Amino acid sequence: MIDRNHPLPLTKQAPLLGISRSSLYYLPKPVSQADVELMHRLDELHLEYPFMGARMLCDQLGLSGIQSGRRRVGTLMKRMGIQALYRKPGTSKKHPGHKVYPYLLRGMAINQANQVWALDTTYIRMAKGFVYLTAVVGYYHRPNYPSFSPVKM
Repeated sequence: MIDRNHPLPLTKQAPLLGISRSSLYYLPKPVSQADVELMHRLDELHLEYPFMGARMLCDQLGLSGIQSGRRRVGTLMKRMGIQALYRKPGTSKKHPGHKVYPYLLRGMAINQANQVWALDTTYIRMAKGFVYLTAVVGYYHRPNYPSFSPVKM
């Protein structure tokens, strides 16, 4: 796109293409071999322990004889696009656009079979993907039904 041999100077070519002049002179530095090896080891550790952040990965590297600081490990994690998997705060906060449905069993006497059923679905991780597990429970047959109280939201 930029032609250094063109009669139009670089100072005029850059604005015409919508790029800054400083980017014309920038030469990216190649990643050092030590960083490449460290990133390979970080990738292996992250696949084995996805919950580990930069501090724990730095400790694991130290146990295997590789000395590195947590900031360097964190920088390489950002470059690689990996981050620790953990529960983030505020996951149970309501979204303002979601409708809140009323609890229809409040005050209802459950005194016969097949009157009220509950359903819960979750998934179980398998070697190649996951499967869904769905449980259907009749409230009348629950042994602790009298003490049953729903979670208020």
